[in-house]
Amino acid sequence: MPRFLLHTFFLLLGMLVVLMAAARFLLPSLAFHPTREITATPADAGLRYEDVTLTADDGVRLHAWYVPAENARATLLFCHGNGGNLSWRVESLRIFHDLGLSSFVFDYRGYGQSEGSPSPEGVARDARAAWNWLQDRGAASGDIVLFGRSLGGAVALELTRSVRPRALILESTFASPFGVLHLDFMAPLLRAAVGDIWNSREAAERLTVPTLCIHSPDDGIVPFREGRRLYEAVAGGKAFVEIHGSHNGGFLQSREIYVPALDRFLTEHFGPIRR
Repeated sequence: MPRFLLHTFFLLLGMLVVLMAAARFLLPSLAFHPTREITATPADAGLRYEDVTLTADDGVRLHAWYVPAENARATLLFCHGNGGNLSWRVESLRIFHDLGLSSFVFDYRGYGQSEGSPSPEGVARDARAAWNWLQDRGAASGDIVLFGRSLGGAVALELTRSVRPRALILESTFASPFGVLHLDFMAPLLRAAVGDIWNSREAAERLTVPTLCIHSPDDGIVPFREGRRLYEAVAGGKAFVEIHGSHNGGFLQSREIYVPALDRFLTEHFGPIRR
């Protein structure tokens, strides 16, 4: 091999190694945007709630809220998105409560009052800890609907590899984190660098529980095509609902579509609201 080709090869190899190292180093700061301050509680929405501390299997203590509903038709386990903390989700808790659901929302490590720092492996442990807390509380798997919004959808899908809820709702979720970055062509390289994290499409291909996917074409963070790709990958019974509005506010901007769609799905799998 000519010397200049050999030099070029090693130069490209070196650049590749640097790129992979940078991807691994930058992942937490790109993926997670926690805040510590609790700005609201369910009480601000007129909801009775229980302040909960639970512990992941590596000893990290997590903060959570349990919001009971009288005569609940199901219990919803809420895996929230990558920004803020659980206090940003009070309006969703109000919607779920009005739909006859008890809700359990938890903060990933490093968010709100939860200890530690977030990582893909860590938030997966956190979701499992939340599931275990509900089970210890007496919620049967057949009474749980698992809900994931945005990054939380990927966390929820990862959880379905080891648990089986009665149903799953995925809102504004991606098929691949690299698809969000418009780097599908680099997915094999990036997965080699950071590991096979949040491979939502592959997890969806294993799904056998009823699944509702919700997404907005106006979403400027997770492209609509990612939501469709994820829906198309789901192996079991599924439905897709198109809403409108932004990534973070679409569920409120589309309330007239969003809430009835949730109610139809819940009624199909858990029965009507119990008065």
